[in-house]
Amino acid sequence: MGIAIQIVGSLLVLAGFALAQWGVLNLKSLRYLVLNTAGSGVLAVDAVVEQQWGFLLLEGVWAIVSAFSLVGVLRSKRRSNRGAAS
Repeated sequence: MGIAIQIVGSLLVLAGFALAQWGVLNLKSLRYLVLNTAGSGVLAVDAVVEQQWGFLLLEGVWAIVSAFSLVGVLRSKRRSNRGAAS
């Protein structure tokens, strides 16, 4: 089961990266950030379970940075929706 989880997490991160490189997704888009946050979060949890500390550092930081960016985008959308409703 661990390998399947690693593959799913990796595919999420790689899909976002590839789509951004090909110009399909913007690096600050909701879809890109969700793919990165979910994929790196899955990989970080798996790294903890497997006690792979170097991999946890990489994926944990990736997940945290992606999550902060995702929260920023969601807050921005919420603010713009409030402004449009006024």
